[in-house]
Amino acid sequence: MKQKPIEILKERLHEVSHLGATLALLQWDQEVNMPDKGADARASAISYLSAIVHNKFIEIDKDGLLTKLKKDFDNSEKKSSRKKGEKLSPSDKVIIAETWRSYEREKKLPEVFVKELAEVSSKSQSVWAEARAKDDFKIWQPWLERIVKLKRQEAKYLSYKTTPYDALLESYEPGMTTEELTHVFNDLKDFLVPFLKKIKSSQIKINSKKILGQFPIEKQVAFNEMIANKIGFDNEAGRLDKSVHPFTTNFHPTDVRITTRYRGNNVYYSIGSTIHEAGHAIYEQNLPSEHFGTPLTEAVSMGIHESQSRLWENQIGKSLSFWKYFYPRLQKEFPEPFQKLKLEEFYKIINKVEPSLIRTEADEATYNLHIILRFEIERELVEGSFEVKDLPKIWNAKVKEYFGLTVPSDKFGILQDVHWSGGDFGYFPTYALGNLYAAQFYNQLRTDIPKLDGQITKGNFGEVNKWLKSHIHQHGKTYTASQLVKKVTGEELNSRYFCEYLQRKFS
Repeated sequence: MKQKPIEILKERLHEVSHLGATLALLQWDQEVNMPDKGADARASAISYLSAIVHNKFIEIDKDGLLTKLKKDFDNSEKKSSRKKGEKLSPSDKVIIAETWRSYEREKKLPEVFVKELAEVSSKSQSVWAEARAKDDFKIWQPWLERIVKLKRQEAKYLSYKTTPYDALLESYEPGMTTEELTHVFNDLKDFLVPFLKKIKSSQIKINSKKILGQFPIEKQVAFNEMIANKIGFDNEAGRLDKSVHPFTTNFHPTDVRITTRYRGNNVYYSIGSTIHEAGHAIYEQNLPSEHFGTPLTEAVSMGIHESQSRLWENQIGKSLSFWKYFYPRLQKEFPEPFQKLKLEEFYKIINKVEPSLIRTEADEATYNLHIILRFEIERELVEGSFEVKDLPKIWNAKVKEYFGLTVPSDKFGILQDVHWSGGDFGYFPTYALGNLYAAQFYNQLRTDIPKLDGQITKGNFGEVNKWLKSHIHQHGKTYTASQLVKKVTGEELNSRYFCEYLQRKFS
């Protein structure tokens, strides 16, 4: 029996996905296990394999297979007369449309460019780690200059109408434009700046040092694993490791890796990151594995992905209900200082609003300003408004303007994030978008599950995961981000629910 074209396409996509998973495994190992001297050899391997993955994906249309399927798709959308065998199922349409979108983008990038970007990014990440450890931006500066040059070139290859930043943003948040993003962020700033002034004027004083102590790392690891597993991370389909910067990567829904980082004197430092990354991982583990290799087993966008991590980290993980369940367990594992500290005081400490230098340690009320700062800087950098050598000065000035803080050194400023070292320009805005999506989803979740707080207090997260899976995870890329938000909440994305959530919690 002759194989259908759509089945042939799925086979080819499977092949590409297997290679992609192998590449992701090399990148995961680079951050978790690789010895320092292995950086150059690993960069060459990643560069070589990146070119193979790129070419393999381009070759899916080597005989015009994808082009023919796209024509069938266009005909079905126009409801024109169809030849026998042209009828496509809804899932087939998603696979064709999303594969075509990626193909149109990927084929514009020359192989030599893909190899160079992969190798430079891989080496840059190792140099960034060294520069961060030595607290010296100049060590990394020449590598970042190469990456920025390559990202500007990438934008030219991909083409754009208004700004080169649009071309890079499309990689992470399809359909979103710089203009739309700027409008959303301006609305956020209009709310956040006066809201933070009110909080600063509060007479309530919170002593964060009360949760500090001496916490053996091995006990912290065990406690973090317990929390991740309890909220829904399947440790038989993933693992938790340590890295310089927490991250999540996946090779298949049955193999999802997360990392966190620890401090010996602050057990909560790792917990927030672990819950965040577990949120990402739960999404990946709940994508339909039977469609592996196709867009039906891929996340909608990085903004939607981030909504899952932020919802777990903040709306749930920083709630009083959450800690009513986990705090007695924290007290048992780490009697000093928590046996002497009441739950209500611990809750206030982990939710303290205070401008900080480090994005990953920022509270919910100031976090988005960190993202807006990075968005403004990387957009202007890609557009050529200034050069890499000017970054520390520009960064430090914006921190002073937005937070009223002085950056003491590069490690606490321009070197704190790993993203630019890997070439991820356009990624940062998805964090703030994730906060907005999360608040809107959580509002609907609470409406659909009226007794949610009671369930969380008992450590029952089954209903939450069931809701997230049925409303978000299982769809893969069936819907765009804007379509999904409208389908789940009945409204377009807006900042209203996020602002109301902050007002309820902190006013």
